[in-house]
Amino acid sequence: MNFLNEMLKLTMGKFIHCTKNYLTIKNIFMNEKMSAETNAINWFEIPATDISRAKTFYENIFEIKMQEMEMPGMKYAMFPFDPMKAKVAGGLAQSPMHTPGSTGSIIYLNANPDLQIVLDRIEKAGGNITMPKTSIGQNGFMAFFTDTEGNTMAIHSNT
Repeated sequence: MNFLNEMLKLTMGKFIHCTKNYLTIKNIFMNEKMSAETNAINWFEIPATDISRAKTFYENIFEIKMQEMEMPGMKYAMFPFDPMKAKVAGGLAQSPMHTPGSTGSIIYLNANPDLQIVLDRIEKAGGNITMPKTSIGQNGFMAFFTDTEGNTMAIHSNT
C-alpha cells in the first residue's frame, strides 16, 4: 500500500484522501484476477546500481522526466504515470535486492511512434544496442539494448 500511496503523491502532486477515489484506484490495480480484461503486469522494477545514472539514461532516451522517491530500504525513480488511467506503472529501483543483469525476463518499453527515434539516443546516453530495429510483422517492431546498469531491455513500436 505504501508503493501505491507514493505513486499517487508523485503523479498527482498530492495524496488523495478521499476513500472512494482511493478504493477505486486500489481496485483498478490490485483486486481483479488476471484475465483478458486486466493487465498481466501490475508494475515493473528495473534494477539499478546508480539510480541517478539510470534515471538520466532513461530520461535522455525517452525524453521524459522521472520522479525520484525514497522507499524503505531502496531508492526509486518512477516512469511517468497517471493512476486514474489504470495503465501499468514502474520504475528504476536501487536496493540490495535489485541486481542488474543481462539474463532473465525482458521488459518491452513503449517507444511509439517509432522506436528508431529512441534507438538513436541509446549509445549517446551510455547504453549499447544489442539488436537493431527488427520487424515482427503485423505486431510492429522491436529492438534490444543494454542500459547503463547492465540490464538487457527491449523497446517496441508499431512503426
